[in-house]
Amino acid sequence: MPFITVEWLAGRSEVQKRRIAEVLTQAFVDIAQVSRDQVWIVFRDVAKSDWAMAGQLLGQKTRDRREEKKTA
Repeated sequence: MPFITVEWLAGRSEVQKRRIAEVLTQAFVDIAQVSRDQVWIVFRDVAKSDWAMAGQLLGQKTRDRREEKKTA
């Protein structure tokens, strides 16, 4: 039974999640030859303040960009 975890930044709509769930499920059905009911997917929405890249919180990067635009 495939168990798929999608970790991404919070803010996607239920419609987007449904579409992604459908596409991922169908890919596993087609490629892995499993039945649809065997594909489990969990979405983990992560706040920007809880995710860092290159040593900087993503929420801080957004704030820094806003500040740069204000001073430009």
